[in-house]
Amino acid sequence: MSQAAALPDVVRNIERVDAQVVALVAQFPSSILADVAGRRGGLHGRIAPLAPDMRFAGPAITVEVRPGDNLMIHAAMAVAQPGDVIVVDGKGDLSSALMGEIMSQQCMALGIAAVVIDGAVRDSEAIRELGFPMYAAGLNPNGPTKFVPGRLNHPISIGGVTVYPGDLVVGDADGVTVIERSKAAAMLPLAVSKLAAETKRIADIRNRIALAPAWLDAALRSAGVIREGETL
Repeated sequence: MSQAAALPDVVRNIERVDAQVVALVAQFPSSILADVAGRRGGLHGRIAPLAPDMRFAGPAITVEVRPGDNLMIHAAMAVAQPGDVIVVDGKGDLSSALMGEIMSQQCMALGIAAVVIDGAVRDSEAIRELGFPMYAAGLNPNGPTKFVPGRLNHPISIGGVTVYPGDLVVGDADGVTVIERSKAAAMLPLAVSKLAAETKRIADIRNRIALAPAWLDAALRSAGVIREGETL
């Protein structure tokens, strides 16, 4: 029997990405982190914040639910620690909301950093006013059921990305990026370098020093668009 098969449906204790790493990574845009992670880890764009000023960073509490049922989200809220991010594989179902204002209020009281759902939510105006970082695939006024079993803190697939319990999850106006827990610390120096390079590039553009990227001609030659020795 495999280790995954031996796990109970509800796993209460997980190893989380280090809190200091979370605090440092939170300074960077999700786009920078996706780039330095190899242009991977970005969830499908359908999973978006309810308001563009919402942002977060924290370790993942992973939840698998059946479409339209939020029983396991309530279980996740019961075991989550302050700073955790609840990440829900809702199967992309938009026929009923999996969360609303009441659960968002509860999450804030518990210190949960954010919720990311591949599914629908409701009470969007109230959640925006509350300021709780809620990322979802859509909205629906229908409420969920609460009796279908799922799994808690098992690997899930959400928005085209596999997420393991304790992985680093970062979100802002552009969407959500996930980085494996074991690789999160290694992304920090790469993110510093990437951000510095982009800041310099923007400054050069504003100062009319370099209005075209230095790599453009070489990339065009490599793609066969222009000949060797030719430039634009």
